[in-house]
Amino acid sequence: MMTNLILFAIAATISMVLMTTCWVISNKSQKDREKSSPFECGFDPMSSPRKPFSIQFYLIGILFLIFDVEIAIILPMIILMKMNSMWNWCMIMSMFMTILILGLYHEWYNGALEWMK
Repeated sequence: MMTNLILFAIAATISMVLMTTCWVISNKSQKDREKSSPFECGFDPMSSPRKPFSIQFYLIGILFLIFDVEIAIILPMIILMKMNSMWNWCMIMSMFMTILILGLYHEWYNGALEWMK
């Protein structure tokens, strides 16, 4: 019990010494107008940096994320093919792909894949 307390005290002391040393040695830069302004390829930005994005951008991003995760789910199915019979594997994959295709068709039908309306 006492050795754990001593080890904790030593670890805490070393951590504090290292954090203090880093704080003392670190570069403390002064904030000026140039460092606080937005930077775009060496030029002043042409428009406001707070301009909102189109909601279509977010929809396409979320769709990409969903289909990317579904592809990651398909990859371990190869291992499942060795464990189950070929008939079971084909049924599972066909149902999974049908759900994917129906979801893609639904998004396409609702116009979520059209960038410009």
